[in-house]
Amino acid sequence: MNIRLGWRLTRLILHLLQGLLTCALVFPWAGAALRERLVRRWSAKLLRICRVQVERVDGAAPLQHALIVSNHISWLDIFVINALHPCRFVAKAEIRAWPVLGWLVAQAGTVFIARGSRRDLRHIFKGLVDALAQHQRVAFFPEGTTSSQGSLLPFHANLFEAAIDARVPVQPYALSYLDGAGGWHPAVDYTGETTFVDSIFRIIGGEPVRARLACLAPIEAAGAHRRELASAAHDAIGKALVARRPREGGDPSSA
Repeated sequence: MNIRLGWRLTRLILHLLQGLLTCALVFPWAGAALRERLVRRWSAKLLRICRVQVERVDGAAPLQHALIVSNHISWLDIFVINALHPCRFVAKAEIRAWPVLGWLVAQAGTVFIARGSRRDLRHIFKGLVDALAQHQRVAFFPEGTTSSQGSLLPFHANLFEAAIDARVPVQPYALSYLDGAGGWHPAVDYTGETTFVDSIFRIIGGEPVRARLACLAPIEAAGAHRRELASAAHDAIGKALVARRPREGGDPSSA
């Protein structure tokens, strides 16, 4: 391990310890506004330590009260979104097993759902509707798992019903990660046999990352069917990813 990589890893470990202390000592007494500020600040610093520069792409204004859906590429996704627009997340149960980070995202309000668990789904759905009714911003990844950059898996429609019941719009977000030349960043994909630890070392040991987040036009949920909402969100994110697809040769101006 070279000195630079060792220093980045040390800073990352210290930042995780700070997060543990904040969750243990501050979060139990903090109000919602303070928690949101702390989550935003902590997530932004985590990304800086990992040399991930976050850019908000011109698009629609982010809603303060909506069901947020996004494509899912990496464990970085939650922190990129939280660094700009903190949300309460619904995520797959495997994320809870991440070393340290799994516990931290749980303390930040993330709700975990097991694959194929109808009981979990019913319980979480009620919690989603309640949170949205309390004017919270709630987010989930409707692909259900991570996909490679430039691709988009089919969306699961079940949780879109929460937007209909809570009478709030769905706002799609489109995420991408670029290298210095403007092409897809090779270290970010978190698919196949890549482990969480492998992914961390690839990111902190690789070239700097440009994370780009586009907030897209809201989709009105009133009177819609959940499958219609899922299809409309999938189309919107897919079009945004195609529009920002790097040209061959990685021209940053086109990314």
